Amino acid sequence: MIEILSPAEVGRARATGALVADILQTLKGRATTGTNLLDIDRWAQEMIVEAGAQSCYVDYAPSFGRGPFGHYICTSVNDAVLHGLPFDYALADGDLLSLDLAVSLGGVVADSAISFLVGGSADPAGTAMIAATERALAAGIAAARPGARIGDLSHAIGSVLREAGYPINTDFGGHGVGSTMHQDPHIPNTGRAGRGYELRPGLLLALEPWVMVDTAALVTDADGWTLRSATGCRTAHTEHTIAITEDGAEILTLPSR
Repeated sequence: MIEILSPAEVGRARATGALVADILQTLKGRATTGTNLLDIDRWAQEMIVEAGAQSCYVDYAPSFGRGPFGHYICTSVNDAVLHGLPFDYALADGDLLSLDLAVSLGGVVADSAISFLVGGSADPAGTAMIAATERALAAGIAAARPGARIGDLSHAIGSVLREAGYPINTDFGGHGVGSTMHQDPHIPNTGRAGRGYELRPGLLLALEPWVMVDTAALVTDADGWTLRSATGCRTAHTEHTIAITEDGAEILTLPSR
């Protein structure tokens, strides 16, 4: 299903996006050496409930997971890159943590992810990998406008990731959002320009470049959810929800402060 939102619905999506971004930034500030992943999940729950919003994850039970997910945020550490199920783990100095959050507010969903290093240890390779996903996301957003096609966004994202030297997995990527979290169209993190669905004003898309240092292969953890790099290498993941407007794209998942 592909939804085209009305101007009023896009307005509500702005509020949802700001909430998601604010929660992620708050959690980033609290995620220090010794912080437990279960505390991060609990803090996310508290902020979602306080805002009168609904989690998109707690009851989420897709075919590829061992559902329902049962938690409020995805916490992926080091070699985990997607769908990280929170568990009893205290963050260590130098861990590379990805937080992925999707929330519904006012009947409209927004989805975003950030990756960052915990503590004060320097990690030039990890910093470069995170920066590459952020550049790829910016390139995908720059390519998004009415009349562009999904392949244009995929090509822009993939060009940046490939130039940075990272293998690209296309099993999981960006997607449409609206009244639900995961909708068509699927947006692979590489592709051919000029192909695919034509973008229209009112379309909401979650673009999410993610990479692993030396492989494009994933393995599923024993928890049935967490996806890790097949070689145990580190990973990074960055995501924004955008709205296609009459003259380009608007990033919805920016902090309100």
